[in-house]
Amino acid sequence: MLLDANLRARIQSRLDAWDVRRAPHGPERTAAVALTLIEEGLGAEVPGLAKPPGWSTSAAVLLTRRAQTLNNHAGQWALPGGRIDEDESPLQAALRELDEEVGLRLAESDLLGALDDYVTRSGFVITPLVFWGGEARTLVANEEEVASVHRIALAEFMRADAPLLEPSEDAGRQILRMPVGDAWIAAPTAALLYQFREICIAGRPTRVDHFDQPLFARR
Repeated sequence: MLLDANLRARIQSRLDAWDVRRAPHGPERTAAVALTLIEEGLGAEVPGLAKPPGWSTSAAVLLTRRAQTLNNHAGQWALPGGRIDEDESPLQAALRELDEEVGLRLAESDLLGALDDYVTRSGFVITPLVFWGGEARTLVANEEEVASVHRIALAEFMRADAPLLEPSEDAGRQILRMPVGDAWIAAPTAALLYQFREICIAGRPTRVDHFDQPLFARR
């Protein structure tokens, strides 16, 4: 799947038509994340994922592994993002975090649209925004926050074994994970990736607020 004008137009059209759900929240419990489409490049250092032989223009999602020194969610897979400051909009926060975490500077015009808010077990309301990042040839991890930066081919999230579901201790809920290589990504990041896949690529209207997080991801 190439990162080209046709893909951009299809994703933007489907996000424009999506009826986004926003969750109520307090001023200090909000975060924004950037689900950014970039070129696969030289691939990702992930067990079970082969690197392309050269620079690849296939579409990929920009993901990080959080630094082990962080107090919350250390070492976990994440989309660039973080708390929304008092004087910021979700869009401004997502753009700032992209720059701070991986050195990717985008403009407001690179926004393709938004997915549904996701409320975490810790009470944070996450607003996911979808961006077009282009080549993104130079990405630099902020060592205080990011252990590694990854370009995961969009095709990886279209696998037939995704998503991985298991019962939650809460009746009627399931824990959602998304496989990547020989490993997997936990919700909430996995839930956002799954909704993006279903709406923007598969064209299937899908809500994910009912999916739960694994115990370790609730801190």
